[in-house]
Amino acid sequence: MSFVRWAPLSVLILVASAAAAQDKAPPIPPEKATKLSEILAKVEQRDQFRYVDSVNWDQDGFYDIVYYTTDKAKVEIKIDPVTGDTRM
Repeated sequence: MSFVRWAPLSVLILVASAAAAQDKAPPIPPEKATKLSEILAKVEQRDQFRYVDSVNWDQDGFYDIVYYTTDKAKVEIKIDPVTGDTRM
């Protein structure tokens, strides 16, 4: 009998916590950021570039780009979204 009494309260708590988690805005590039297509075009001009494997936005505010070269080497770089420069 007590389960029937507490079940609606449990559902309400779960729904409220899920809604609160959605209120946090995901990190996005700044308004003055270089277009991602322009950044990738620069990456494609690098020596021995073969293909881009992945592009992610990290919590520090940089693009994490993983690409491979013609000799199958994996290259991981961080790019500043405003300047388009590689982070050192």
